[in-house]
Amino acid sequence: MAADVVMPQMGESIFEGTITKWLKKPGDKVERDEPLFEISTDKVDAEIPSPSAGVLKEIKVKEGQTVPINTVVAVIDAAGSAASAPAPAPAKAAPAPAAAPAASAPKPTIVPPPAAQPAAAAAAATAAKEGTRIHSSPLVRRMAKEHGIDLATVAGTGAGGRVSKQDMEAAISGGALAAAPPAAAPVASVPAPARTAPPPPPVAPAPLAGGGGPAGHGTQYVPSLQLGVPRERIYFGDYEVEPLSNMRQKIAEHMVASKHVSPHVYSVDEIDMTKVAALRAKSKDEFERNNGTKLTFMPFFVKAAVAGLRAFPALNSSLDGTNVVRHKEINIGIAVALDWGLIVPVIKGADEKNILGIQRTMNDLADRARTKKLRPEEVQEGTFSITNPGVFGGLFGMPVISQPNVGILGLGAIEKRPVVINDSIAIRSMCYVTLSYDHRVVDGAVAHQFLHKVKETLENWSEPLV
Repeated sequence: MAADVVMPQMGESIFEGTITKWLKKPGDKVERDEPLFEISTDKVDAEIPSPSAGVLKEIKVKEGQTVPINTVVAVIDAAGSAASAPAPAPAKAAPAPAAAPAASAPKPTIVPPPAAQPAAAAAAATAAKEGTRIHSSPLVRRMAKEHGIDLATVAGTGAGGRVSKQDMEAAISGGALAAAPPAAAPVASVPAPARTAPPPPPVAPAPLAGGGGPAGHGTQYVPSLQLGVPRERIYFGDYEVEPLSNMRQKIAEHMVASKHVSPHVYSVDEIDMTKVAALRAKSKDEFERNNGTKLTFMPFFVKAAVAGLRAFPALNSSLDGTNVVRHKEINIGIAVALDWGLIVPVIKGADEKNILGIQRTMNDLADRARTKKLRPEEVQEGTFSITNPGVFGGLFGMPVISQPNVGILGLGAIEKRPVVINDSIAIRSMCYVTLSYDHRVVDGAVAHQFLHKVKETLENWSEPLV
């Protein structure tokens, strides 16, 4: 018995996904809940388990393809009979009627347009006329807003007329089909001319001035290698060209959008972490022994950020058009570095957790981020973010705001330095912190008051660990 494997819906606002890697190949045996393929969406990368045990009979969607949810991407033979059987041959076309004379010229073949496009165009036109909701993801709506495109004028090719990311990219480049009026003219029944030859392969351009060619040294720009086309690496002598991964493309989109939308301003302060460092050094072994988890510096910074956000709620807000949305919950996103990119899972209700609760939540989110087990809701609804370049030895950084937040705290390395204390030189554990903030909502005075509250909380730490 065959079982269909479908593209899952990874959250209410997610309606399509990209298959980034197949973990099995046709003919391989799979167990129920064994990882079968990896997908990337607007929100998370995740491994998708097999819905049943058997043999992977057929892969219908290749790596790199983006398809709507509920699309059949593979077929599993639950009985295992397809392990050695070849795939069934495609059905032959029905023979021409015997009555048709062999010498007569064939009539032009009528090629109907894909059914989804007229339906999608009509849906978009109806929505534009009646003011109904256009189905799209948050990424698509943000792309439309950034480029001044009315979603009602874009013909969606997704399920139920949904406007997909690809539809928006086509609209931005000028190639999208505009929403058709209800009484659109019929499509001409003339077949498209057959392609006589495949497109030529990408060709490396001439070397840049001062650089070498494929056999030389230096960097070259290869304009024919657009994002996602092709999906494999191409080697040119001393260097190689590798397309951005799906995650890196999304990171690029989000970062460019953030810099385009938010006027970034930066403030820097220095914090004496000696008291916290001494408490951690004294308590970390017992903490780990009693609670089964290591004690890091990050929960202290999260608690200090919570204190700052309570005192200055402008940093715990977002901008919706000309309205400032002040969030009552404090949900802090923590940037997690992955081998293949960066993701920001969210500690929900950070203001309600103690040091132990924050540490456990952070460890759980980070572990599942690195094993691609995060759920979409765990990277959503953040109201403020923290990133820690200091863990890699960075003195400090100027991070980009994670939209739709209006602020992000950057942590530098904690290191011992000589400082002046009461006119005397002392060795203290010092740390630079930076605040990137959206100047549309937050002014410099508020930003520095927030940093001072964070500094004050850490330098005068008095809260218990559990």
